[in-house]
Amino acid sequence: MNFESLVLAAATADLAEEPAAREHADAVEFRLDLASDPLVALDAYDGELPLLATNRTEVEGGGAAEGPKRLDVLRQAAEHPGVEAIDIELAAVTENEHAGEDGGADVVAHAREHDASVVVSAHDFSGTPPQSELRETLSRACEHGDIGKFATTATSIDDVLALLSVTRDLDADGHRVATMAMGATGRHSRAIAPLYGSRIAYAPVDPDAATAPGQYDLATLADLLDALR
Repeated sequence: MNFESLVLAAATADLAEEPAAREHADAVEFRLDLASDPLVALDAYDGELPLLATNRTEVEGGGAAEGPKRLDVLRQAAEHPGVEAIDIELAAVTENEHAGEDGGADVVAHAREHDASVVVSAHDFSGTPPQSELRETLSRACEHGDIGKFATTATSIDDVLALLSVTRDLDADGHRVATMAMGATGRHSRAIAPLYGSRIAYAPVDPDAATAPGQYDLATLADLLDALR
């Protein structure tokens, strides 16, 4: 998964939904942290869409507790032939980059050894930082990953404008980034951020199973993206 162009990822904790995603999605974001037995599900996966494996921490909006076990599950997921990319938090990579075998940096290296791309991500559920902080966080994420991702929460339209501006600047500088503003105010960013250089858009297959605030369902987001291209 090279992210040279936009990847529309169908977010799910149930790989049985993959056939329903094929019409619209380019990939499936498999939420390991929300699945009951994710490695068993991976072993059984024989779908057509490539997988982006995510094992999100609770503090960044997921269902997985911090610790070596969480990183080990992500590490094992990267070995699966259907997994073409993994998502790991910037905090996990930078806090553990010198920690050795069980650190986030090791997971990044292990994924690349198995030809999986790496999304290094950050999430802010309280708001949207100033532009300088947005740029710094995304730039650091790009340094460690093949693509840097930042999902913020918009409390005003100006938050969305700030995020789009940074997205455009970093894309123009040759960085691969993925951005979106969560929440009702920022919902439209999920459709228009790709116009400014964002390389990943996310949507649930099931409209009742959103994995982040403000998500469109998959079919709706696909239609919006097509209309704006």
